[in-house]
Amino acid sequence: MKPKDYFTPAQQGQIVEAIEQAERQTSGEIRVHVEWECKGSPLDRAARIFAMLKMHKTKLRNGVLFYLSLKDHKFAILGDVGINVKVPENFWDTIKEAMLADFKEGRLTEGLVKGIGMAGEQLSAHFPFDPNTDTNELSDEISFG
Repeated sequence: MKPKDYFTPAQQGQIVEAIEQAERQTSGEIRVHVEWECKGSPLDRAARIFAMLKMHKTKLRNGVLFYLSLKDHKFAILGDVGINVKVPENFWDTIKEAMLADFKEGRLTEGLVKGIGMAGEQLSAHFPFDPNTDTNELSDEISFG
């Protein structure tokens, strides 16, 4: 099965809508990447995908990647340097735990939607949305490997 076929069009729409809603709270840029298999560390793979998607090119270096490997049941959340210099080391832990609870129950879409929403909410404190200056720098569509 291809990763794109794993999520129905309606589920993909829910995830994209969650990204759009989160980005209305923050200037942070959120992407989701889903692939079938991850050989090795999901954080290392997420870093490669982050670079491939040119997420480091945002003006404030405040991109966030939610990476998910379906077959291996692995995932990672990776924030760019602009975020990581402003937030505590355990910034992503609460989001990961909330997502993991849904993932363990087989609710991948719900877990992603919840995590994306939480990220937008938490990022708004450090990177508030300004309707006069913020532009959507990265696609909100899910990328598939």
